Amino acid sequence: MILILMFVFWCVCNARGFEKETYNIGGIFSDETQKLAFQIATYRANNKYPLSEFKLVPITFQISPFDTLQMYKVTCDLLQMGIVGLFGPSSTYSSPYIQSVCDAKEIPHIEMHVDFHIKRNDTLVNIHPHPQVLSRLYKDLIRTYDWKRAIVLYEDEDSLMSVGPLLEYHNQIGRKIILKQLETTDTGNYRSLLTEVKSLGETNFVLACSIDSLEDILKQLQQIGMMTETYSYIITNLDTQTVDLTPFQYAGTNITAIRMLNPELTEVMEIADNLQRLRKETSSNVPILLQAWRTKLETALIFDAVELFYDTLYNLTVGKKKVIAAVPVECAGDSTWNEGYSIINLMKSKIVDGLSGNVQFDVEGLRTNFMVDILELSLGGLMKIGEWNSTMRSFKFQRPQKPQKIKEHNVFNTTFTVLISINPPYQMLTETTAQLVGNDRYEGFGIDVIQELSKLLGFNYTFVEQEDGSYGVLNKTTGIWDGMMGEIIAGRADLAITDLTITSERESAVDFSEPFMNLGISILYRKPEPVPPSLFMFVSPFSFTVWLLLGVSYLIVSIAIFIMGRLSPSEWQNPYPCVEEPQYLINQFSFRNSFWFILGALMQQGSELAPISISTRTVSGFWWFFVLTMVSSYTANLAAFLTVTTLVTPFNDIDELAEQKEIKFGAKNKGATANYFRDSNLTKYKKIWSYMVHNPDLMLDDNEAGVKKVETENYAFLMESTTIEYVTERHCALAQVGGLLDDKGYGIAMKKFSPYRNEISTAILQLQEKGVLTERKIKWWKEKRGGGKCSAKKENSEATALDLQNVGGVFLVLFVGSILGVLGSLAEFSCYIYRRSKKEKISFKEEFQKEMRFIINFKQNVKEVNTLPNESSSDKNLLDVTKYNY
Repeated sequence: MILILMFVFWCVCNARGFEKETYNIGGIFSDETQKLAFQIATYRANNKYPLSEFKLVPITFQISPFDTLQMYKVTCDLLQMGIVGLFGPSSTYSSPYIQSVCDAKEIPHIEMHVDFHIKRNDTLVNIHPHPQVLSRLYKDLIRTYDWKRAIVLYEDEDSLMSVGPLLEYHNQIGRKIILKQLETTDTGNYRSLLTEVKSLGETNFVLACSIDSLEDILKQLQQIGMMTETYSYIITNLDTQTVDLTPFQYAGTNITAIRMLNPELTEVMEIADNLQRLRKETSSNVPILLQAWRTKLETALIFDAVELFYDTLYNLTVGKKKVIAAVPVECAGDSTWNEGYSIINLMKSKIVDGLSGNVQFDVEGLRTNFMVDILELSLGGLMKIGEWNSTMRSFKFQRPQKPQKIKEHNVFNTTFTVLISINPPYQMLTETTAQLVGNDRYEGFGIDVIQELSKLLGFNYTFVEQEDGSYGVLNKTTGIWDGMMGEIIAGRADLAITDLTITSERESAVDFSEPFMNLGISILYRKPEPVPPSLFMFVSPFSFTVWLLLGVSYLIVSIAIFIMGRLSPSEWQNPYPCVEEPQYLINQFSFRNSFWFILGALMQQGSELAPISISTRTVSGFWWFFVLTMVSSYTANLAAFLTVTTLVTPFNDIDELAEQKEIKFGAKNKGATANYFRDSNLTKYKKIWSYMVHNPDLMLDDNEAGVKKVETENYAFLMESTTIEYVTERHCALAQVGGLLDDKGYGIAMKKFSPYRNEISTAILQLQEKGVLTERKIKWWKEKRGGGKCSAKKENSEATALDLQNVGGVFLVLFVGSILGVLGSLAEFSCYIYRRSKKEKISFKEEFQKEMRFIINFKQNVKEVNTLPNESSSDKNLLDVTKYNY
């Protein structure tokens, strides 16, 4: 009876499914576990909405993660089956190649594995959180635990990329991060490295390794005595809960782990029960699946990915709102699937509550706004102690915490001490004959920014001048800042505004607002000098290729005229017009005359020769048109070369400046520009820094000294682009050379964890959106204090030689005309022979051969007149043949 009911139920389900629209979805996985999870997830999604008008049909393949070629072939086979989405492969090696195929064919591509090289792609959705987002969690944990020093143990390149942002802490005061790679001396043996690490005396560690290696590493740490209550570990793998940590839970070691999948959730447990009931009806691998998907994140993400994809199709097709037609697509063809972008765009805008929590994407298509559980090893195993929100970057701990007193701060009606430094045009002393006191003593761009912020936020301020003008340098030995940075850290000033560049080193000591000005490093040098005119400037209007083709064209057309003149009967003329029936005819287009005729036209001087036949006149007309165009182009471009002054610069960018030896260069001593080259990892910038270090006399105390040195010596000054723009508006002999070497900004500095940071940053953004900052920049750069002295117009100082792409069409017209002329001569010649052969009743072939033998005898330029057989030889006018041989 039970079997009958099951059969009826199966028939009803299949009958209902037959009525539904079916959509094929492809799945490429590297193990049987993921393959079965994909099939079960599809079955679960198909039964989510009873009134749904479609169902998904999974087509799965299991392929080695390193077999990229086989994955490509399988992908093409799936596209030919008309799939509407491709899931997988779970391989960092093959996934980029499969993604390129999906992008080209506009097929939605859904990934579930961690991808350290993921970028924003048109048709890609990755359900796994981006490693860069997770790296913020590790940073927040270190800051929350207040680790001053830590060692990061990473396994491979991918692990290093996941914890790379932790190095930003290395430059902060009192924090030190050390990297060590987990290299084995033999299979699975890390003891040599771990013993070396133990000798360093550090107690805080971050473990970044695969789940397969984690248990071995923890055991070997225990064996060398590093699993005691003295040591603390943060494990970055999201599947740490799958590892048996029982041997370590009684040692008192502080082990912190993270996870996104909670196996204790009701929904997770219900699906586990369903898998148990289906075990006898499926493969023997289901028990493996049950153990794996319960705990491993990537397997659970398959369920979330399928559910998200199904919900997307359901929203598109419900109520026939959109009809989606799946069509086969060929990998080798040009066809694409028109519905792909509609599906992928809707997927990125949807929010689904999945097994791994909230599934949502940001504007870049990366997963956002998800929660991560913070776990801690206790006597009872891993215990959840808190949560971390990826968007807010905040912790919510569930264990007792030390009470933190939160003080409410309000920027309104607060009086700030604002630190400034006299540096035009940011802060300057007001030019007036009256005696001023207080804030009225100062003016400039930075002064106006503070005034506008004060109007928006309602705070008061008092300007205090930094006497030594130093922005601040960190003493590596004592860890103490001097200058403006030191004043902010010590609390003697609330804000600091000038051309203070936001750098990672400064950011580690103080907080910065949003940049109120964006800029980059460039080169200040004298304006380029005019180049003396060349003796052979008359050849400059045309490139070498055009001159070469012009000569070739002259030769070809001259030879063509010579040949057509011999072929064309009309060109054989009576040398004595008074003789009505001459015995011989002559041709004006001899070899020398042909070259002279073409040369005369090219020089626009003409000659005494005049073409008579249609073919020679056709070629002549095309040649004259060609000459007209070329001469006009040459004349116009020559005028530009003769009237426009060409300017030259000794160097065009930083690379050329570094390579040459004549021009010296430097930057502001202890400034952000010099520090940029000091901290750069690029070889060419290291070379520049080495040059500066070995030439300290080229490092100047301020920008004004650098400007004077550029004007008076053969010297280039590296400085920030906004300052260069200010200087070139007032020093007309100077100019910026090359583009920007980097991209950075000026910000308002304030004490670390300042409660006013967000309000000030928001106000700066408002000023930018309203155009207030742009208006103030124009005021202080181009209008006040000598601004606008130098013309801002930039004229094109160099004429460009005409290349083949400029006059190529003229050559084409000439060659086509020449070919038409030759064909016309052949046609005219053939018609002439044909008429003679008919009239004189002789063989066309023999007459043709006879005429051709005469024509190819290029030395003969006198042609005998052919007469009819009944004509008397006494009536012929004999001419001396040799007399007309030219």
